[in-house]
Amino acid sequence: MVIGQPGDKRTEGIQSALAKLALPPAVVVSYADVLQGEGALTRAAQALESPPLLRLESPGGSFQTEKALIALGAPDAAGEGDDTLHPLPDHPGSCPLSASSALRLPELPGVLHHPGQWFRGYCRLLAKLRREAETALPGATWLNDPKEIALMTDKRRTQEALTLAGVAVPRIIGGAAAPPTDYETLREAMAAEGIYRVFVKLASGSAASGVIAYQVNPVTGAEIAMTTIGVERYVTRPPVYYNSGKLKRYTESGEIAAIVNWLYKHGAHAEQWIAKRRAGGLASDIRQLVAGGKAGHAVVRASKTPVTNLHLRSQRMDADEAGLSTEVQEQVQRIALQTSAVFPYSFSMGIDVLVSEGAQRCYVTDVNPFGDLLYGVRHEGLTPYEWEMALLFGRSGGA
Repeated sequence: MVIGQPGDKRTEGIQSALAKLALPPAVVVSYADVLQGEGALTRAAQALESPPLLRLESPGGSFQTEKALIALGAPDAAGEGDDTLHPLPDHPGSCPLSASSALRLPELPGVLHHPGQWFRGYCRLLAKLRREAETALPGATWLNDPKEIALMTDKRRTQEALTLAGVAVPRIIGGAAAPPTDYETLREAMAAEGIYRVFVKLASGSAASGVIAYQVNPVTGAEIAMTTIGVERYVTRPPVYYNSGKLKRYTESGEIAAIVNWLYKHGAHAEQWIAKRRAGGLASDIRQLVAGGKAGHAVVRASKTPVTNLHLRSQRMDADEAGLSTEVQEQVQRIALQTSAVFPYSFSMGIDVLVSEGAQRCYVTDVNPFGDLLYGVRHEGLTPYEWEMALLFGRSGGA
């Protein structure tokens, strides 16, 4: 059973993989049905003959789902205050919307609508699905447990968990004990630690949304922030922050402070900016897919900018094309498998690995529970979804 957006690239990719392996199609439960009230899983269970495997897909791609999740995260969400899966349930959030106001939000392409409240709503939905599955689908198995999905979706808690497990990650600014809370405390922490180049990331952001590559000249105090965040300013109402889809460059302190403060109000994470290994003269990192305790597909992402996300039209390369030695490829796979062990109740994840320039040391920069939507890459002759389904059901590409 797949819980996702029917007909999107993810659910269709899974159905195509099952057909390729001569397996029956998955029952698909839409996020729209789940968000309308109780009983979506109960109704779907009537079509099943045995306890299913439950796969949660990304809730992205639908503005109606986005609005519903923001409403579910509202302080007045009717009967839906279960924050048990929220990694930071006491985080106050910023200017929360009422549930009714959230449902009236206009669809404005790229606008970052209340990301902190969206994440709270998403965690509440994950808790709800977990409860309903226990009742409606006894004996069912989550491929990625909702609790671990919530953890992976929060960059703050993910990096802390990896650090505790001994996985190499970029240094967390301020550490877990005293993370910055705004622009001023970020600057103070950077100065205290002697770090002048950092990445500031929206804690629950994806696709390079809410990422800032920020640096300060320690001598002159000059600042540069490169980010996908754009700002629309108004005279009589608060500014609107949006994902521009391309990198913008800010050098004026007031503008940078406003963006950084907005990020921290909705939950942010800051880490040391480590120079990435060059591939063809471009900064690069690797998205490494892990499933069933095995390292599979890998895509090298290369860009002229410090942000290598493929949504920004970065170049795709395979490991050989990017000049990665066998030793480095094995090192990437080892750290990815070490990372996956931190999430023992998750079958698959996409792990972003940075190989440092010069020392060629690997660091994990992100863990994505839905990181298997990878185009044009095969492993053992299979697409990512085919490979995952083959691992699950013991099939081969020729089945």
